[in-house]
Amino acid sequence: MDRWQAMRIFVKVAETGSFAASARQLHMSPPAVTRAIAALEDAIGARLFVRTTRSVKLTEPGRRYLEDCKRILADIVEAEAAAAGSYAAPSGTLAITASVLFGQMYVLPILHEFLKRHPAVNGRVLFVDRPVNLVDEGIDVAIRIGRLPDSGFAAIQVGTMRRVVCGAPAYFQQYGVPGTPADLKGHRIAASTGAWGSPEWRFAGDQRVTIQNWLQSNNNEVAIATALAGLALTRVLHYQVEPALRDGRLRIVLAEYEEPPLPIHVLYPEGRQAPAKVRAFVDLAVAMLRGK
Repeated sequence: MDRWQAMRIFVKVAETGSFAASARQLHMSPPAVTRAIAALEDAIGARLFVRTTRSVKLTEPGRRYLEDCKRILADIVEAEAAAAGSYAAPSGTLAITASVLFGQMYVLPILHEFLKRHPAVNGRVLFVDRPVNLVDEGIDVAIRIGRLPDSGFAAIQVGTMRRVVCGAPAYFQQYGVPGTPADLKGHRIAASTGAWGSPEWRFAGDQRVTIQNWLQSNNNEVAIATALAGLALTRVLHYQVEPALRDGRLRIVLAEYEEPPLPIHVLYPEGRQAPAKVRAFVDLAVAMLRGK
């Protein structure tokens, strides 16, 4: 009997506390289980169990060996799954999440390309401006803007994004241009209650300004539309106003006071054990987002 199989039997006996029960679950005879444990103890040179007529208990060396066995067996399973998955064709439903506008502008084209390449995959998107629990909501891959909390998920950084304060030329003509973050207290502000909806705006050098909203909404589109109308300033992520900045409908102010850009990550739960559909999408998303 090979060592891997003997370790499996040892773990099962340790879990059940019974040679007979382990034999039933492993579809083996009780004598075969007993011989496997005895051979393992001989090979290791240590007694793993204390056996009585009523119970089977781990010895101290057995307890230490049990933890090592579980880790080794898990590594074997993971390696086999990764090897098998590397040759499997992507299939099934792929669920993706991102913020609303970023998802529509950047993630959806990637998903379209992915679905064209892999016809056995169906797509599901959840574009929302709120934190999404990937496990609870059945999400395979998330594209996140911002610093990530420790989660144990695999994360690949694909870029960065500025947060900018901007307004329309008509606004600046009527209300003037703020020269420092503190000047914002004297200006009209349109802001969202979404992911970046805190009334405290932070700037470089740990400068903080508590904003009084002239107009508050539940999404960035309203705040941006208000800025475009020349009625207020707003603070949003750069990509959300990039077309308006290019054609001069909006202008960035206080650029020299901006905090460092926020990281953009592709995030997925399973790491090396991710199924083929996830790994294939992650590879494509990383390549396309880094190419932006």
